[in-house]
Amino acid sequence: MFHLRFGNRQQPRGRVGIRVIQGAAALALLLSMALPAGASDDRAVKSRVSPIYPEIAKRMKIAGAVKLEAIVDAQGKVTDVKTISGNHMLAVAAEDAVRQWRFVPGSGDTSVNVEINFSAGQ
Repeated sequence: MFHLRFGNRQQPRGRVGIRVIQGAAALALLLSMALPAGASDDRAVKSRVSPIYPEIAKRMKIAGAVKLEAIVDAQGKVTDVKTISGNHMLAVAAEDAVRQWRFVPGSGDTSVNVEINFSAGQ
């Protein structure tokens, strides 16, 4: 049997492997507790409010997708929205609309990714 030397102590190699696995399991548990509760995209939307296409963006023929992250509480109310990507002129309108959305109630706060598409024909 091989022995690994740590300071003045020797430990059989098999025990070191077990300790590494235990340490990895403990680290995985800590990381799972540190992540935001319920990061998910599976909350169903109960009611949507359509965004108001900004007049200046229409005139300038600015179109495209705005990706947002919405934080939804246990009752289904949107508590926070932030833009992940998209044109700033369109992002403000998209955020305002998503703040008024309502989702199906859940077990706690969740993070939901939303994409709003603006097209010049709207």
